[in-house]
Amino acid sequence: MSVKIGKYEIKHPIIQGGMGLGISWDKLAGNVSLNGGLGVISSVGTGYYDDLKFSEKCIHDRPFSSLNFYNKKALTQIVKNARKICGDAPLAMNIMCAANDYERIVKDSCEAGINIIISGAGLPTNLPEFTADFPDVALMPIVSSAKALKIIAKRWSGRYNRLPDGVVLEGPLSGGHQGFTYEQCTDPEYQLEKLIPQVRAEIDSWGEFPLFAAGGIWDKSDIDRAKSLGANGVQMGTRFIGTFECDAHEKFKEVLLKATKEDIKLLKSPVGYPARGIHTNLQDMIVAGSAPKISCVSNCVAPCERGKGAKLVGYCIADRLSDAYLGRQESGLFFTGANGWKLNEIISVKELMEKLVNGEDS
Repeated sequence: MSVKIGKYEIKHPIIQGGMGLGISWDKLAGNVSLNGGLGVISSVGTGYYDDLKFSEKCIHDRPFSSLNFYNKKALTQIVKNARKICGDAPLAMNIMCAANDYERIVKDSCEAGINIIISGAGLPTNLPEFTADFPDVALMPIVSSAKALKIIAKRWSGRYNRLPDGVVLEGPLSGGHQGFTYEQCTDPEYQLEKLIPQVRAEIDSWGEFPLFAAGGIWDKSDIDRAKSLGANGVQMGTRFIGTFECDAHEKFKEVLLKATKEDIKLLKSPVGYPARGIHTNLQDMIVAGSAPKISCVSNCVAPCERGKGAKLVGYCIADRLSDAYLGRQESGLFFTGANGWKLNEIISVKELMEKLVNGEDS
């Protein structure tokens, strides 16, 4: 069943999660949109795209400053290349509120011709202001609670006379950063099945816009369960890593394919929130005090305060995520959702979409 997000309609109610650094760029997002889902480009670390081709200044093969790390020319090229794959099908950009240069990245994405902006890692309370010159761009906040949605809807309604065109509710089984404390991540009261009805009720108090549930969604039965609780669709990240078209390095996919359930942990992050990923050599090096030097070349996220957060946890998130993208298994940081251990094969996006829509064995 199709779902409308603002002026746009997606054939299947499946959003591919925006995964940075470099995991969901043109190839993955373009092919998801081509096959009836909503492909989502990650705006994180675009300076690394095409072997740093678009970065005007690099230090030790790292994009220097947020201007190069969140690179406008590279982002524009990624969107253009995704368009060559999916044509006029809706295409989205994921942008972190915590990113340095957040306002610029939003405007860069609009100018590049993106249709939908999905934004979390903080509350995107000012997002409508930054997209005022692009009224056709649909806006979707990512929230972790009904309270967060209420704050956003109240602010957008009162200040900008608009409401979200859709919302992503991300539960605590997702990959990467969590909108929860360590304790809440395992508390039954904060699990997705509890949160969906609460957020659905909050949406209903404001009007009508679709709810997409995220975090731990793996197959058609998970999708059906989320919809039965009040969601209109789902957002899925990790499972799309297991596709040929995913922009991740083959060695990244190899790490995920080899991971066991016990390997997937909640890790400390420079941004101050827990993040879910695979325990690899990097975590062992951090404990041993032999992790790569922290130098904050890229200045990627505001909460880290130019490397202060990195020094507290023992690693630079921009450098370690880029190492994962580059296939450096010894020093890379590999994010995954809680069900990433279930991945056991690499298939095409087309085949995966068919499995998600029709069921694994159909």
